[in-house]
Amino acid sequence: MEDNSLEQKFSKFIIIVSIVIPVVVAILFGVKLKDFGYNVEPLSFLPPIYATINGMTALVLIAAVLAIKNGKRILHERLMTSAIALSIAFLVMYVAYHMTADSTKFGGEGTIRYVYFFILITHIILSIAIIPMVLITYVRALSQKFDTHKKIAKITFPIWLYVAVTGVVVYLMISPYYV
Repeated sequence: MEDNSLEQKFSKFIIIVSIVIPVVVAILFGVKLKDFGYNVEPLSFLPPIYATINGMTALVLIAAVLAIKNGKRILHERLMTSAIALSIAFLVMYVAYHMTADSTKFGGEGTIRYVYFFILITHIILSIAIIPMVLITYVRALSQKFDTHKKIAKITFPIWLYVAVTGVVVYLMISPYYV
């Protein structure tokens, strides 16, 4: 029963990380370094970079699924670890940008405005929900509980893919309105 103890060992970590990340991001989203006397230029070069990272994450996730379907477990493991690393890189850049720049308002009107906000809101909600799902899925793989890993991965994968793809879509929709 060592497998259960590994999952139990990580369960508190998963809960803490799943709460701390969204709370810290929400707090830091409202923190502007200039309000603390730091005269930093907005890191306006970051949005296309972190949008590209989201796109890369989507491609890596698809490649990882193809790898496991073709029986390439080691490649799958490496790709999934890379997807997590890309997601962390995205998060760091996203927070850094928003700590140095004011939020950009979406300027579209009519139906496209509703489409944008639907995509944005579902992206945000699912980006929060995906944190514990990714961590649980990853820990189950580490525990070599591949039956339960596979079950949750079938749910985690499409949601994570949606979050990665909609991150790119949100960027493309709002990029004409960057100052």
